[in-house]
Amino acid sequence: MTTTAARHSDRRISPVFVGILAVTAVTGWATWTGFAEQPGLAVFLFVTAAWVVSLCLHEYAHARTALHSGDITVGAKGYLTLNPMKYTHALLSIVLPVVFVIMGGIGLPGGAVFIERSRIRGRWRHSLISAAGPLTNVLFAAVCTAPFWLDALDGVPAEFRYALAFLALLQVTAAILNFLPVPGLDGYGVIEPWLSYEVRRQVEPFAPFGLLFVFAVLWVPAINGAFFDAVDAILKGLGISDFDTYCGYDLFRFWRGTNEICTAAS
Repeated sequence: MTTTAARHSDRRISPVFVGILAVTAVTGWATWTGFAEQPGLAVFLFVTAAWVVSLCLHEYAHARTALHSGDITVGAKGYLTLNPMKYTHALLSIVLPVVFVIMGGIGLPGGAVFIERSRIRGRWRHSLISAAGPLTNVLFAAVCTAPFWLDALDGVPAEFRYALAFLALLQVTAAILNFLPVPGLDGYGVIEPWLSYEVRRQVEPFAPFGLLFVFAVLWVPAINGAFFDAVDAILKGLGISDFDTYCGYDLFRFWRGTNEICTAAS
């Protein structure tokens, strides 16, 4: 009985995650209805809370896939509760990605769950565990962009549309960047099982710095411009204009004051 109860508790959704969902719902409602006195603050809270929800789902996807692949320890570690406080590095997993968003409008999840890879057999399973996280961002992006490519924006308030557009941008950038074959990111985790032992041993020391390396490279103007051109092309293909994402980011950074162009279009 005790073991069964423990297993149920290991998989019970955390009140912390429920609280984050509640913040997302309330601030989303405030953005939609215009209830908030400062729409920018409502957009900031809505996008931030929704972004943290996607981070939790990203890590949950890793853990859940690992569980079904043979790592039965993920439950005891709290990874199946969707509680971000249970992650290996709360700073890298939650705080740093939010800072990245504020600084540059880039969605870049950090490393979080520790998978006991020795329990997992088969290279395909190892690759799937790594791919599960960014695939979750792809799914989240599909949900955020659905009103645009389904042409279902009639009656949707401008501020909410801008917020969805910016949130979609974060999910697209997160998916692209995480699939890069850079040590420490999920893209490298996908190909790592197929590399020779010698290559893996040489690359391993660089894994802790992969995330910061990518962020630093994105500060190079030429690379940053090419990257966001690619992101914009994807979003345009899904019906989201540059103007929508620009105004979404502008509203998100409410402390800088709202651009009059976005206000006039609302």
